[in-house]
Amino acid sequence: LDVQRLVSGKARIITKDSQQYVDLNRDKGILVVKERIDREELCGKTTPCSFSFEIILENPIQLYRVTVEVVDINDNSPSFQKGEINLKIVESVAAGTRFSLVSADDPDVGINDIQKYVLTPLDHFKLEVQNQPDGGTFIEIVLQNPLDREKWETHTLVLIASDGGEPRRSGTVRIHITVLDANDNAPVCSQSVYKAEVRENSPEGTLVTTVSADDADKGLYGEVTFSIPHVGKEAKQLFDVHDKTGEIKVVGKVDFEKSKTYQLNVQASDHGGYSDTCKVIIQVIDENDNAPTIQLMSFSHLISEDAPPGTTIAVVNVDDEDSERNGLVRCSINSDVPFKIESSLTGYYTIVTENTLDRETIPEYNITITVSDQGSPPLSSSKNINVKVSDVNDNPPQFGQSEYIMSIPENNPSGFSVFA
Repeated sequence: LDVQRLVSGKARIITKDSQQYVDLNRDKGILVVKERIDREELCGKTTPCSFSFEIILENPIQLYRVTVEVVDINDNSPSFQKGEINLKIVESVAAGTRFSLVSADDPDVGINDIQKYVLTPLDHFKLEVQNQPDGGTFIEIVLQNPLDREKWETHTLVLIASDGGEPRRSGTVRIHITVLDANDNAPVCSQSVYKAEVRENSPEGTLVTTVSADDADKGLYGEVTFSIPHVGKEAKQLFDVHDKTGEIKVVGKVDFEKSKTYQLNVQASDHGGYSDTCKVIIQVIDENDNAPTIQLMSFSHLISEDAPPGTTIAVVNVDDEDSERNGLVRCSINSDVPFKIESSLTGYYTIVTENTLDRETIPEYNITITVSDQGSPPLSSSKNINVKVSDVNDNPPQFGQSEYIMSIPENNPSGFSVFA
């Protein structure tokens, strides 16, 4: 864009969000960083990370979209939820038995995210890391050599998570293992993977699904309790499992717009140190709970009556936070005005003149902008604007008739009214 055009058009930045990261220096025609941009705060784990805004100019009205990609730097170290993990493992557990651990978290992405885990020492256990469909990591330690409580009642391991940034950053957690006396059978989950659906905005107490497990032991060792020991902060606030029945219920406000799926790793444990883990994948179903919004970006409340058809009088932005059909928006105006609405950029509409205007016939118009989504039932919003038509000198003076013929008597005194 030409700098002179930026100045004459009074170019300015418009954003849908309250926070504006970039300023426009229109005298030089450059965009400058207004405040420090934190990629993790802006996008979380989403990559590539970007934000958009629009530049609007007046006289005539023009609209441009600017998209800025925020590139990650390695400014966060991997961290575990706790500094120590305590495990109780029975001495008779078979080689190959797996024990799940909480994974570390690193807000950075790409090469700056966690790249590897290292377990030390490796006398009795080895480490296995699996990538989950939702982008998370499932970590297990696998017993390689039998445990003997009479020789070693406790073991201490160190788990190190490292990222691939420059410089490399890491975080550690200490694993304290207490060896218990024998318990012959471990609980076995009825299913390794449970799949369930829940509608967003479901009330607290809504049953999502029920997990179950069997333990062949009798008495205390045969009693199975359920827990979700390793779960993200967001999922922990939304779902909980009953320790006896295995019922997973909603305990918070489920919002499809925040996350479409959750994965819980439910652990079934007996009282002798054995456990089994099953995965519960919860799909959130979208509800039409957000009405579309209208934001007036630019508006000329006065338009000349000689404005040609196609003259822009307003630019509006419409948005709906819902997804799929619930987020598809239609925008229209009332049909009794000489204007029409056209789509420009995605989410933006311009209102332009459709016919010629005549101030002497209609001096002003009231325009109602209506947006509605395609949900069931549909939600809608409306906004009213008033446009006044300014006068131009398009009408010559006119006499009542083209020729006047009058008769007057002679000898009238000066000042006698002849004719008007």
